[in-house]
Amino acid sequence: MKVLVTGAKGFVGRNLCESLKAIRDGKDRRPRYQALLPIEVWEYDRDSSPENLEVWCAQADFVFNLAGVNRPKDPSEFMEGNLGFASELLGLLERHGNRCPVMLASSAQASLEGRYAGSEYGRSKLAGENLLLEYSERTGARVLVYRFPNLYGKWCRPNYNSAVATFCHNVARGLPVRVDDSAVELELLHVDDLVSEMLEALLGNETCDADGLCRADPTDRATLGEIVALLESFRDSRATLDVPDQTEGSFSKKLHSTFLSYYEPGTLSYPLDPKSDERGSFAELLRTPDRGQVSVNVSKPGVTKGNHWHHLKWEKFLVVSGKASIRLRRVGLDEEGRPFPTVEYRVSGERPEVVEMAPGFTHCIENLSVERDLVTLMWANEPFNSEAPDTYYEEV
Repeated sequence: MKVLVTGAKGFVGRNLCESLKAIRDGKDRRPRYQALLPIEVWEYDRDSSPENLEVWCAQADFVFNLAGVNRPKDPSEFMEGNLGFASELLGLLERHGNRCPVMLASSAQASLEGRYAGSEYGRSKLAGENLLLEYSERTGARVLVYRFPNLYGKWCRPNYNSAVATFCHNVARGLPVRVDDSAVELELLHVDDLVSEMLEALLGNETCDADGLCRADPTDRATLGEIVALLESFRDSRATLDVPDQTEGSFSKKLHSTFLSYYEPGTLSYPLDPKSDERGSFAELLRTPDRGQVSVNVSKPGVTKGNHWHHLKWEKFLVVSGKASIRLRRVGLDEEGRPFPTVEYRVSGERPEVVEMAPGFTHCIENLSVERDLVTLMWANEPFNSEAPDTYYEEV
C-alpha cells in the first residue's frame, strides 16, 4: 500500500508517519496491521518538491490530507491555506484518474455553532469539507471527513493552537500558566487514539455517521482548571513520589504521558531522599494510593535489617545486587507452646527471586557479603504511614 501524508511534519502528521513507518519496518508487528504490508510512506510538507506531489498523487492508494493553516498572520490566509492546497491536491488526483480514498483533517470549528460561530478558521475548514464532498460526488472516490476536537499528545507545539500543549510546556518549565476562565470545558482527543482510528481507516474500518462525518474515539471532557490542576500534580509527584492514576484509557494516564514529553531532555532526572545510617540506606521510589509503594534498600556488608512483623501490611523483596539471607518466622507459639520454625531463603542478584513477607511473620534480611553492599527492591502493599506504621519489633 502506498500512503501519502500531507502536512507530514505537523503534530498529527508526525505521529501518524512514525506509526506507519513502524509498521513498514516491522517494528509494530500487531497482526491487524500486517494486511497493510508492504507499505510505502510518502511524506509531503511545505518544503517538499511539487514534482514529488505530482508523482505521489498519481500512484497513492490512500491520502491523508493533514496540511493546513492554524495561526496565520492575516485571517484571510485561512482560506488560502486550508482550501487552496486541498483544491490543488484533489486536482492532481483527478487529473491522474486516481480515485483512492482521501481523508481530510477538519475541525469541530467547521460546525460554526456556539463559540465557533463566525470563526474564519471554521469557515475555511467547512469550505474544505464541501470541496472534498463535491470531489467525491464527481469522481466516486471514497472520502473521509474528520472533525477534530482539541488534540493533545507528544510533539504538539506549545503557544500555537493547543492549550494543553502550552500548559504542559509551561508547567514542565516552571513558567506561569494563564487561564482566563478555568470553567471553560474542552472536548479532548489524544493523538494516539486519533492515529489508531486513522490506521483503521486504512484498513477500511473507519467510524463515520449518517452525515458522512467520521470520528475518532474516545474523547474526554475537562475544564481548563481541571487540566492545570492535574498538570501541577504531575509536576509535584517528583517530590511526593505519588503515581498519578494510570487506569487504562483514563484521561489522567494520557495527560500524564503527554506532560512527561514536555520536559527538557536534561531535566528528566530528579533526586530521591534516602534515609541513611550506619547500616545503609532506604529510599522510597514511588507511592500509589491503592497499589502500595516501591523502595530501594541498601544494606552494608554483614548488616541485618528488619526483625519486625505486620498485622495487615505485606511486602515483596527482590535482591538485585549481592547475596542475602531472608528469614521468616510465624509470630507466636505452636500448639505445644514452642516457637514456630524459622524458614530461610538464600537469594542473590544473579538469580532473581521474589520473597514475600506475609502478615504475622516476623522477618529480616541479612547481607551475606563481607565487602559488597546488598541492594534490594522492596514493594509494600501500602505507603508507609507514620501515624499508623503497622510495624512491630521481634527478632526472627
